[in-house]
Amino acid sequence: MEGLTRRYGDRVALDRVSFQVRESTSLVVFGPNGAGKTTLLKVMATLLRPHEGSVHVLGCRLPDEAWKLRGQVGYLGHEPALYRSLTARENLRFAARLHGVGDARVDELLDAVGLSRRADDRVEEFSRGMRKRVAAARTVLHDPLLLLLDEPWSAVDPRAISLLDPLIGRASGRTRILVTHDIERGRAEADQVLAIRGGRMVALEEAFA
Repeated sequence: MEGLTRRYGDRVALDRVSFQVRESTSLVVFGPNGAGKTTLLKVMATLLRPHEGSVHVLGCRLPDEAWKLRGQVGYLGHEPALYRSLTARENLRFAARLHGVGDARVDELLDAVGLSRRADDRVEEFSRGMRKRVAAARTVLHDPLLLLLDEPWSAVDPRAISLLDPLIGRASGRTRILVTHDIERGRAEADQVLAIRGGRMVALEEAFA
């Protein structure tokens, strides 16, 4: 990424942000609310178009080659964005069909996140932490090369964190870009760190000043 700029009307959400992430490493992005962290992830997930700058993700130039990238990325938003009237299994099966993934993978992931016994309960009956576990399972359903994670540990208890670590944590071995307010945990997850404030890159100690 070189000189990424993204605006919402007259407001500049990202101002000439540049970085590079090596394969199988983790970049952790810190910053206060409204810093531009989620916008950054959404640009890389092809959900938003960059207005200026050069953005290449997994060799795909954005936005021109967004169609080529989408099946290779797993995006976990701050909100799980599940179909609440569907069961956990139905949510994953729906996503599986989109990616050409079989039901065995769905069952495997429900077991991995500790929800096999609740697989046929509607998501609207789940706690926020349980919904986060379903969303994490959906994120890795298609075995993506890159994970884009927005506050992945929020509302997740210590037991659930241990369940999710092989899927979306450091133990996954995947290339990851992760945004968080949790400096202690974020540093433990990071191979490199980026701090943003007001859409601009700053030193980490300035991000929360």
